Amino acid sequence: MPAIEVSERRRQDPFFAREATKYGHPLPSREYVLQVLAEAGRPMPWSELVEALDISPQEYELFERRLKAMERDGQILRNRRGAYLLPEKADLIRGRVQGHPDGFGFVIRDDGGEDIFLGPKEMRQVLHGDRVIVRIAGTDRRGRPEGKIVEVLERANQKVVGRVLVEHGVTLVVPEDKRIAQDILVAPGGKKVKPGQVVVVELVEQPTKYAQPIGRIVEVLGDYDDPGMEIEIALRKFDLPFEWPSEVREEARRLPDAVRRKDLAGRVDLRELPLVTIDGETAKDFDDAVYCEPQGKGFRLIVAIADVSHYVHPGSALDAEGFNRGNSVYFPRRVIPMLPEKLSNGLCSLVPHEDRLCMACDMIVSASGKVQRYRFYPAVMNSHARLTYTEVAAALYEGKEEARTKLAELLPHLQHLDAVFRALLKARRQRGAIDFETVETRIEFDENGKIARIVPEVRTDAHRLIEECMLAANVCASEFLAEHEHPTLYRVHEPPAPEKVAALREFLAGFGIELPGGDEPSPKDYAKVLEQIQQRPDAPLLQMVMLRSLKQAVYTPENRGHFGLAYEAYAHFTSPIRRYPDLLVHRCIKAVLAGTRYEPGDWKAIGEHCSMTERRADEATREVIGWLKCYFMQDKVGEVYTGVVTAVVPFGLFVTLDELFVEGLVHISDLGDDYFHFDERAHALVGERSGVRHRLADRVKVQVVRVDLATRKIDFHLLENLSPAPTRREGKTERTRRAKGKR
Repeated sequence: MPAIEVSERRRQDPFFAREATKYGHPLPSREYVLQVLAEAGRPMPWSELVEALDISPQEYELFERRLKAMERDGQILRNRRGAYLLPEKADLIRGRVQGHPDGFGFVIRDDGGEDIFLGPKEMRQVLHGDRVIVRIAGTDRRGRPEGKIVEVLERANQKVVGRVLVEHGVTLVVPEDKRIAQDILVAPGGKKVKPGQVVVVELVEQPTKYAQPIGRIVEVLGDYDDPGMEIEIALRKFDLPFEWPSEVREEARRLPDAVRRKDLAGRVDLRELPLVTIDGETAKDFDDAVYCEPQGKGFRLIVAIADVSHYVHPGSALDAEGFNRGNSVYFPRRVIPMLPEKLSNGLCSLVPHEDRLCMACDMIVSASGKVQRYRFYPAVMNSHARLTYTEVAAALYEGKEEARTKLAELLPHLQHLDAVFRALLKARRQRGAIDFETVETRIEFDENGKIARIVPEVRTDAHRLIEECMLAANVCASEFLAEHEHPTLYRVHEPPAPEKVAALREFLAGFGIELPGGDEPSPKDYAKVLEQIQQRPDAPLLQMVMLRSLKQAVYTPENRGHFGLAYEAYAHFTSPIRRYPDLLVHRCIKAVLAGTRYEPGDWKAIGEHCSMTERRADEATREVIGWLKCYFMQDKVGEVYTGVVTAVVPFGLFVTLDELFVEGLVHISDLGDDYFHFDERAHALVGERSGVRHRLADRVKVQVVRVDLATRKIDFHLLENLSPAPTRREGKTERTRRAKGKR
């Protein structure tokens, strides 16, 4: 294209300089197009828009492409006359569809406004996850805004995993993701399948108002109860990357098999220091090693972390795939690593008696647990032992002679680690960090890959020792980067929302407990209440409600502190083999040490992506464990168990069984001969006539009445509430409160 002189009007574009650096012939920025449309105050035909923006005929094709991209992203629309307009000016709303198994759905708005209900008729033309533009057409019978779909901006589902169903000679695929409520019609000519098999179908036609989606079977995974099928389904349902691209395999192949002499340049040699790893029995990716020695009245604590950034460079295929995955995913019996095994279980893993590159956080910790000084440096180490939590706990805390004899050479070093742990624990209490006691479980399998038993995972002081050492290093990393004003991703846990605090305060007051701190309680205020309720019989209930008042932690470049841990700044540094944010933090620290800057791009977008991959991994593992537990419970229909109410919802009680750690639902219709109403503030279902209350954390006796593997649902029948609340008429339901307010 010949050179085009840019007019003064085009130079008024607020983002002209940005566009000029990206393109030889800079077009008006998207922001400027939106500004011009907004200033016009009405839809603009093509002719008016190109005139307003001084677009020359030579630029028409490129400018049209930009407008089409803006249409695709929902930033602008074209009306029936072909004029361009702003969606918000036409009362149009952009968002993502969230489907429901019963056929209706919602639009989760981009602007964070109230969700918009979509009836089954509207949902016929979209699938869960699609991006749409809707117009509010009224309200539904519950008073929620109800929408009509104006345009589908983006289709989220290109491939869907599901089960084959043959009806009247027609082959369908029933999606495993129940939020996709439409069956997919299978086009002829694909792979041959049998009814009941699990397959992947590629959509060749998306749904419309008048036709269901059509797809072609591209992969047959096997039968529903094949060993490991639950993981294969979850990988595809949650769109988890699990196959290595060829360029990633090639880069991994070219990596050395061991640390080379040239890799040691500029590194501190820690190989003689008895650093050890302490992990679970099944761990293979050893990120961290620790060492402690007394120093004056305090301690020198070294936390050595695998130097993944030495091998995974910005712009490489390994880095791109690590970012794409975001984190390793730990399923029962299978791990989907963030990095190829040559790195995650080999070259980067701090295996015993092998030289490994690391980044060291070398700290001086006072007797009161305060980190007085620290420094970061690249190093080379050689782990002196691969220890487990079990054997460290046996030697240090249970006094078992066999364990103490086995670890005799390392025992003095472990005792130093225990001493610094006690000091750090003292500082934790002083700080007022919140410490909820929760029960973790471990699934044990039989030779067929199905659950043999579910057992509680005992958390010992050996676990807490490593946790405190890692927390100390993470805090040093965040302080180091904040002090040097280098952007990074922080691990942020914001204070609870004011409405959550108000609801919690009202709930606790009903039990004679005061949450101090006014409208903005501190972590120490939460910790005081937790300490106060420890010995109460209703402590599980109170702790559960307190836990649910807190927000979820996220990754963000804005340092807003970590409420739960009571830190002003916190970042993840200690697990770069399995978490991409940690790898970024390592690069940032190295950049500061080298006197440079590390700029990977849009930090905010990177943080949002890493938060998403973390949630995705949690949802996928929860799904797999739910499926395994359903399979485990299939032959237990009719059996009676005791358990605890772990959630109260408008339609019933979720109960977790004591011995099996399996959760199921007691439906509201199964609670007794009464009308039960949901009291959200009291976390209870209350009988209208009897006043009977079923509350969060109540102990109950239930019978297993139904197990549905397809929907992963387990239904219980309530036999007895073993800790019923007094059948008083105080603590009125939400319905009673609203009625009183109308008088």
